Amino acid sequence: MYQFSYAEIMEEGVTVSKDRERQVLDRSIALLKAAMASGESYGKETVEAVYFTRRVWIRFIEDLGNPENQLEEELRANLISIAIWILKEVEKIRKRESSNFQGIIDITTIIKDGIK
Repeated sequence: MYQFSYAEIMEEGVTVSKDRERQVLDRSIALLKAAMASGESYGKETVEAVYFTRRVWIRFIEDLGNPENQLEEELRANLISIAIWILKEVEKIRKRESSNFQGIIDITTIIKDGIK
């Protein structure tokens, strides 16, 4: 029978969670790129990208605001600020006041690449 230490189990859980976060951000980036490439001001691709990206960042804010989150407080606050900016940009796209897909893609890519 295999026996794992608590630290090994916790480390595996963190690794799996980080991998999942990278996958979700990759999906958001792919949807945003598809919406940008579609050329439609507000087609199916845009609706899907806006909806998915909004859900992702709302969930990140909820997680970052949780007192049990183990990131440093300053980093959590910075990530929440970034998330709020992304949500504002997504809302502008939804209202057809902006088409700043690339800005959201760039910031999301930086965040994704920083997850280690």
